[in-house]
Amino acid sequence: MGRAVNVARSLPFICKIVLSTDDMEIYEEGIKYGADVPFMRPVKLGGDYATSSATWRHAWLESEVHYGCRFDISILLEPTSPLRQPGDVERTVETLFKDSCVAAATVSRAPAHFTPHKCLMVNQEGFISFYLKDGKQFSIRQRIPEYFYRNGVCYAVKRETLVDKGLIMEEHCAAVIIDRPVVNIDEPLDIEFAEFLLERENSVFGEQ
Repeated sequence: MGRAVNVARSLPFICKIVLSTDDMEIYEEGIKYGADVPFMRPVKLGGDYATSSATWRHAWLESEVHYGCRFDISILLEPTSPLRQPGDVERTVETLFKDSCVAAATVSRAPAHFTPHKCLMVNQEGFISFYLKDGKQFSIRQRIPEYFYRNGVCYAVKRETLVDKGLIMEEHCAAVIIDRPVVNIDEPLDIEFAEFLLERENSVFGEQ
């Protein structure tokens, strides 16, 4: 969480850094790193089934009450993506203002073996079938179209998207592609992979 706050603090265009939590330990950690924690997240928005859109919208509206002003744009930096860089956030915000975008989100390219063309299903008898009916035609990786997945590095939205519609990603959500390895931590193994990437990154910078 401290890494997310530090990235936000390094960007001069971010006027308020607000942490949403229902945990006192995380509350104290946020204060330690310089985030504002003007409210506690309600119980109904806690737990594994709370959605990011609901908790973000609650934080948005509560922040407007606390600061006494209206926010037209907001950025979400989830602490589960510790490898984000300030430039990722800058690109996402810049993209938000291009064309007719009302939202922007960072994405990564999906490995070919995780795409629908490579995915398999196993039936109750234990036999394999292709997820796509024409999956047999895509045994060669180069024939598979590009797919992307949300990497959690950064989301940026205009008020109409989240406050009015309750959405984060919608029809006019622009993609901000990140080509380097990043990790969105969901499992303990993800922490080990993130630590490995951080060590490798530090070692590369140390050699320069």
